Amino acid sequence: QVQLVESGGGLVQAGGSLRLSCAASGNIFRISTMGWYRQAPGKQRELVAAITPGGGTTNYADSVKGRFTISRDNAKNTVYLQMDTLRPEDTAVYYCAADPHYIRVVTAKPTYWGQGTQVTVSS
Repeated sequence: QVQLVESGGGLVQAGGSLRLSCAASGNIFRISTMGWYRQAPGKQRELVAAITPGGGTTNYADSVKGRFTISRDNAKNTVYLQMDTLRPEDTAVYYCAADPHYIRVVTAKPTYWGQGTQVTVSS
């Protein structure tokens, strides 16, 4: 069984920064592609960023390119999302996701999901 626990959400002013963390239990973290998704009220869940098991490949939603950075520490079974220059439209619940298959993560079908952490950006 894999559990994903997000932390680091909160309230921040526009232009500020937050760093989300997702700690994974279980023994598949090191072979899993990890992703961050978000869902704003009334909107579909969308992929924000993803990173392959070795960290060699990352991809980002166009709306966050240049502002957000995904990274991982396989020794700590943790994936991070550094969010800079935050905007009010970044307000959402952010979810961590994991799957050994890259395609499942980037097509919103990962096997494992975290419970989500709220990020609110005030204008």
